Amino acid sequence: MDARQAVAMTAHEFLAWETAQPGRHEFVNGEVFAMAGGDDRHMTVAGNVYIALRQRLQGSGCSAYLGEVRTWISAANCYFYPDVFVTCSERDRADRLHKQDPLLVVEVLSPSTAAFDRGAKFAAYRLAESLREMVFIDPERRVTDVYRKGDDGLWVLHPFAPTEAVHLASVDLALPPATLWAEVGA
Repeated sequence: MDARQAVAMTAHEFLAWETAQPGRHEFVNGEVFAMAGGDDRHMTVAGNVYIALRQRLQGSGCSAYLGEVRTWISAANCYFYPDVFVTCSERDRADRLHKQDPLLVVEVLSPSTAAFDRGAKFAAYRLAESLREMVFIDPERRVTDVYRKGDDGLWVLHPFAPTEAVHLASVDLALPPATLWAEVGA
């Protein structure tokens, strides 16, 4: 059996194991990956999006989370730590450790993880029935790609240039460049 077929641990074993670890890890169908820290631009952009979402969602029954809360994508057998995500699920309100019904997921790209985030991770997220928008923000190029799931189940790309306001239809929020890139150095 090659390494791709071997299952290193189950999702249940992963949860028990991770609670004793000093850092965060993502679980992808039996494989465990340590998460690297991001640079200050990465964290600033994620924080800017989170703050705008928290303000927009106040009193709505939906919640935004920033980086430290896991999402469980059961159909893909994956646990991820998105940079920012939103859930409006009653089931998610009841679970303090991980959420299962993301409505919107935001990943701030870094050179070392961009290919995985746009590829295998996005493929796994698309299996979440609740997901309506997936956002990839590139702080180096200052561009944002928003993928929206249509009523027909197809995902459509909506690219935004550095000078355009990014529209998040799932939560009816526009992020003007001054908000998205606030305090992000060159």
